[in-house]
Amino acid sequence: MADQLTKIWAVEALSNVDHIQVIGDLVRLTLVYNYGGAMGTNLGGATVYLISGIAILVILLAYLYTYRRDLRITVALALIAGGAVGNLIDRARLGRVVDWVDIDIPDLSLFGWTLERWWTFNIADAAITLSLMSIIVVFIARGRYDHKSSLEDSPPTSADALMEDSDQSDDISAR
Repeated sequence: MADQLTKIWAVEALSNVDHIQVIGDLVRLTLVYNYGGAMGTNLGGATVYLISGIAILVILLAYLYTYRRDLRITVALALIAGGAVGNLIDRARLGRVVDWVDIDIPDLSLFGWTLERWWTFNIADAAITLSLMSIIVVFIARGRYDHKSSLEDSPPTSADALMEDSDQSDDISAR
């Protein structure tokens, strides 16, 4: 809902201006219509992105069901699904996505490709991106925890038994 309300505001407030500076050139509000996908990709028309967005939403709902007992993952997946719905509404209604948050970054240049400002985005994009980052952090942390606990819970190996025997013989010889 916040995504759609801010997009309506952006279209009304920014249609007749180049941009509005919020923090100088660092943060600006600039109306941009995205006919392609994330970060300026262009893999087909609006129909391709609409259909793929619906497919991704179905997959997200399956993951929501799978991880329903894990609050951190559930909240993040719900925010991703909400962001996807916000952008799908734009694609179905307008044939394009309304973006309006414009942030400056240090210039990046790699293999002849240059990026002078971050891609203009919206609330839905921010929810998707931040939620994906939080899921990655959760799974990395979970992997470290699971790895540590699996090492503690694993049965001793023959090498562990030899080390214990060696430790006990050292104790006996020290007496």
